[in-house]
Amino acid sequence: MPNERDLMRRVSAKDAAAFDELVVAVGPWVRLRLVGIVRDEAAADDLLQEVLLRVWTRSGQWDGRGDVRAWLGRMAVNLALNHLRARRRQRHVPLEPSVDPDKSEPSPAWMVDVSAVAPDLAAESNEEAARLAELLAGLPPTKLDVLRLVYEQELELHEAARLLGLPVGTVKSRLFYARRELARRWEQRDDNA
Repeated sequence: MPNERDLMRRVSAKDAAAFDELVVAVGPWVRLRLVGIVRDEAAADDLLQEVLLRVWTRSGQWDGRGDVRAWLGRMAVNLALNHLRARRRQRHVPLEPSVDPDKSEPSPAWMVDVSAVAPDLAAESNEEAARLAELLAGLPPTKLDVLRLVYEQELELHEAARLLGLPVGTVKSRLFYARRELARRWEQRDDNA
């Protein structure tokens, strides 16, 4: 069986058989990485298809010198992080419970969720979340990616480093400076308020 570099060279020349072999060789590995990041099997399957499509359409971007799995891994991580960003933007929390327009009376006590956050606390929480999202948007993508993997995906530093193809020390450094920058910006906004 040809090695992955040879297969990738053939894929760059638009050899469909080589592409099929490459998919069999690296597809499960890429999918496993995607599932680890997005934590959603269906989304990982969709993202895998996107990675494979990009391998075929952008195979000329692989320079032939680097490791094929590292190139695919970076592509997969970038797509997964973009997916998480998009999914995060789509979330919203209503400030008030939905009301049935056909009913004018309040819901029975047994239907009320007593653990639900009061509207004033929900509004404050939403304001803080929006403020944090604004501060996060100002971070460089390299630091933002590390923050998202460590805090949103709850990955260990060594796992984040592996996914990003970086040394653990670089991930630690980016995380440290990202947190420091966020704290500084948060305090500046408090001082200006």
